[in-house]
Amino acid sequence: MDLLKDKIALVTGGSRGIGEAIAKRFAEEGAAVAFTYHSSEERAKNVEAALQAMGVQAKAYKSDASSYEQAEALVKAVLEDFGKVDILVNNAGITRDNLMLRMDEAQWDTVIETNLKSVFNLTKHMLRPMLKNRSGSIINMSSVVGVFGNAGQANYAASKAGIIGFSKSIAKEVGSRSIRCNAVAPGFIGTEMTDQLDEKTKEAFLTNIPLKRLGEANEVADVCVFLGSDMSKYVSGQTISVCGALNT
Repeated sequence: MDLLKDKIALVTGGSRGIGEAIAKRFAEEGAAVAFTYHSSEERAKNVEAALQAMGVQAKAYKSDASSYEQAEALVKAVLEDFGKVDILVNNAGITRDNLMLRMDEAQWDTVIETNLKSVFNLTKHMLRPMLKNRSGSIINMSSVVGVFGNAGQANYAASKAGIIGFSKSIAKEVGSRSIRCNAVAPGFIGTEMTDQLDEKTKEAFLTNIPLKRLGEANEVADVCVFLGSDMSKYVSGQTISVCGALNT
């Protein structure tokens, strides 16, 4: 369909899970794709090759999104290699679940830095070139947990709730320059992260989901295609849940 033809996207955490699905859907729609990985170089190179096989420019970059300096260097490298960035997808994220009484400072700090500070880092360094181009779409990956919370995930919920407030604020700051910023809030999506859950936990999740199934990474990616394309050029400052009516 070429919904993203001639657009250039940067996706953090693009070597696996939802990030990989986003990178591949963007390439299918004609976008050139730069994406980051943290440690899985072989896997990232396989994704890079798969994207290039679709006939688009693609490159994997090893970068820690939680590092302000590495984010700055990443944006500089991507702009040198691709010339511009039309779509920024802040997708990198982790979990370190624990009840608050048992949660240590490292579990809190690591999740906040990886999930929330990374969004600040990449957005901060990408805004100036987007402002210069007077266009851009920033898509920040939140979660339904950031909307209604979840026991044992205070750190994760706080980081994802912060992303929603951040996205609304950026949308108001830079909207006059035709830059849009939105958040996507997935529910329980079938990824490597959810594959680690036991069957009893999965069944408990399914009882609360009106559509009675886990979501698919491609279903989240489809929403990101919409937000990155001109179909959503009057959509900004919003949080779109992809959750099978769980957050209703």
